[in-house]
Amino acid sequence: MGPHPAVAAIRLAVRRVLHDVLTDLAARDRVAHASAPSGAPAPAASAAAVAPGRSPLVLVACSGGADSMALASALAFEAPKLGIRAGGVTVDHGLQPGSDLRAAEVIARMTALGLEPVESVAVSVGREGGPEAAARDARYAALDAVAERRGADAILLGHTRDDQAETVLLGLARGSGIRSLSGMAAVSGGPGAGGRYRRPFLQLDRQTARKACMVQSLPVWDDPHNADPAYTRSRLRHEGLPALEKALGKGVVEALARTAQLSRDDADALDSWAAEAEAAVRDESGLLDCAKLYALPPAVRRRVLRRTAVAAGSPAGSLFARHIEEVDRLITGWRGQGAINLPGRVEARRQGGRLVIRQG
Repeated sequence: MGPHPAVAAIRLAVRRVLHDVLTDLAARDRVAHASAPSGAPAPAASAAAVAPGRSPLVLVACSGGADSMALASALAFEAPKLGIRAGGVTVDHGLQPGSDLRAAEVIARMTALGLEPVESVAVSVGREGGPEAAARDARYAALDAVAERRGADAILLGHTRDDQAETVLLGLARGSGIRSLSGMAAVSGGPGAGGRYRRPFLQLDRQTARKACMVQSLPVWDDPHNADPAYTRSRLRHEGLPALEKALGKGVVEALARTAQLSRDDADALDSWAAEAEAAVRDESGLLDCAKLYALPPAVRRRVLRRTAVAAGSPAGSLFARHIEEVDRLITGWRGQGAINLPGRVEARRQGGRLVIRQG
C-alpha cells in the first residue's frame, strides 16, 4: 500500500524540484567546462551526476509550521535517493517570548527526520518597510548567509498555493502592476542560472501540507502572528479571502494562482523587451534620450525607468509605481518641473532633452 495521497503529493512536488536542481547544476557545470581556457584545469563539478565525490546540498527553510515541516519530511525522504545531501535551517526572528526555545525544537525535529547539517540563526529585525517586510528581509539575508557558508546549491521554501493567492491580492491592493500580481516565482534569487530559492508547493494547497503532517505524526507549531489581525496578511487570510469565497464561490485561490502565472509570463516578456530597448534609447554618453523614451510603449518605458533607477542605487523594494509615474511625467508631461526624489537618495532630472538619474 502506497503513502497517503497528501504525503505522495508533497513528495512528488519535492522530487520534481530536486531533479530540476540537478539538471541546473549539470548545465552550469557544462558551461563552466566549456568556458575554461584550453589546457587549464577543469573547474570543480557541481552536481553528483558529474562529480561523484561531491554531492549537492539542498537546505529546507523550516519554521516548524505545517507547510515547512511537510517540506522537510519530503526532502529527507527524497534527497538520499538522488544522491543529494539534505539539511535544514530555521531563523529565529526574536519577535516572540521563547523564540529561541522554539528554534531549538525545530532543530531537534529536523534532526529526527535525518536532515544534516541543521542550524538555527538568530536575526535582528528592523523597522524599514513595516514589520512583515522587515522580518522577511532579515530572514532572507540570514538564509543567503547560511547558503554561502554551507555551500548549499538550493534552499526550499514552503510557500503554498494559498500563500500565492494572498500575495497576488496584496499586490492588487498596492496597485503595483503585473509584476506584483505575478506573486512568488517557483525559482528565484541567488547566484547562477537556476536560482537559489525553490518553492515546490506553489501548486499545492495549505490543507494538503497540514494533512501530510498529520498522517505522518509530525508535530507542527502554529505561529500566533499568522492569526494576529495586526498583520495585513493575517487579516487577508482570515477575513479577506473567506469573504471573497463567500461572495464569488469556491475556486478563488486557484484562480488567483493562475493569475499569478499568467502575470509572470507577461511581466517576463515585457522585462526582456525593456532590457533590449534600454540600449537603443541612450545617447553616446549613456544618458536616456527623452524623445526616444516617449516613443516606447508606456509599459516598456516605465520598466526602462525603473531599471535605471535601481542601477543608480534606488532600492528595488522601496521603489513603488508612484515613484516611476512621477519620473515618467518628466517624459510625457514635461512642463519644466524640478527633480524627482527617489528612495536611496536617487534623483531624476530632465536636462536638455536627456533624463539624468543618479544618486545625490
